Amino acid sequence: MRLLGACSLGGTSHLTPLLAFVDGPRDADEWLIAGPPAIAGMVADAGVAFSAGDEPAEDDVATIRDQLALAPAKVASVLGNRELFGRLATTAMLPGMTSVFNEWVPDYVLREPCEYSSAVLALRTSTPMAQVAISFAEVEAGAIQVASPALEAHEPGLTDALVESPYLTRFPESLDPSPFPTTRRYRDPARAAHGTLPDWWSASEAPLVYVTLGTVLGHMSFAADVFEGVLASVRDLDARVLLTLGRHFDAAALGQVPPHVHVEAWVDQADVLDVASLVVCHGGSGTVLGALGAGRPLVILPCFADQFENGRRVERRRAGRVVANEESDARTPLGVVDAARIADAIGEVLDDASFAASAREVGTEMRAAPTAAALLASICA
Repeated sequence: MRLLGACSLGGTSHLTPLLAFVDGPRDADEWLIAGPPAIAGMVADAGVAFSAGDEPAEDDVATIRDQLALAPAKVASVLGNRELFGRLATTAMLPGMTSVFNEWVPDYVLREPCEYSSAVLALRTSTPMAQVAISFAEVEAGAIQVASPALEAHEPGLTDALVESPYLTRFPESLDPSPFPTTRRYRDPARAAHGTLPDWWSASEAPLVYVTLGTVLGHMSFAADVFEGVLASVRDLDARVLLTLGRHFDAAALGQVPPHVHVEAWVDQADVLDVASLVVCHGGSGTVLGALGAGRPLVILPCFADQFENGRRVERRRAGRVVANEESDARTPLGVVDAARIADAIGEVLDDASFAASAREVGTEMRAAPTAAALLASICA
């Protein structure tokens, strides 16, 4: 059987859920991942064949990107779901995806929720497909409805086909009740740490706080303000702090960094989660799931997209705290003026063991689901 994984813009967090279904390196007659050129290296590292499609012009993407964090929630949803992914990204990817369907001829399509060109072609060719979640089910069901005008312009009936296709998610039911009629839950394959972290803190035994704000924030115009606020919040913290910036933000812009804070562009998440006491992040699904799967509590500082809802869900489950500037008609990125609030949340989660206990409970629930490989075998049987 030929399995096609389809990924749109968004980087690691959009691709990683698809890779959970790839059990080691695969022959090009078995697996192919199609997506934007930026993910080629990550796909190659997974040992999977790759087909690069096109993507929208950077000027068009940049115009929308900053607005995703600054616009009211409903406006941001239309900009992201309908305009960016539903219209621009799908239009750009359709020629390349058409070639994949005509020349490689997939038997089954696994698509991440923001990649719609594969769904257009699957519907036209009656190829079965499933959606591999990157966020909460209610959020993704709502995104389909927001994107629907653009989707129906590409292919009439696409909205209903997406809702009715199998929905595969790593999120546990206690956090994520699903409106999709065919929802199947799975767990990621266990990822062992590659080794211990370097001793960046001179043999200190203080708790380790892992601070990561993803790979997209560094592209945004307000990134420096967010990082300044986060750094100020941990400046007096009695802990080891590992701060990762992503590869598009210059560490020199941080200024003087206190000795208990170590800064890197990127580290392997599995290596850090193996030893961290707390994860501070913007609420991207990949980091949230990784932390909870490892039983680590969170402090979530949402910036855009589904991160606000992710934070609310984690806080309701008492697996962490959320600090956000969100009102009914506006969102304001966190900055140095919010440092005290962030510091208070970090201190509360570190000091109150019930947050870690709740995170461990969620992790146990997640590990009870079948593996991605077992789920894939069952839906493709």
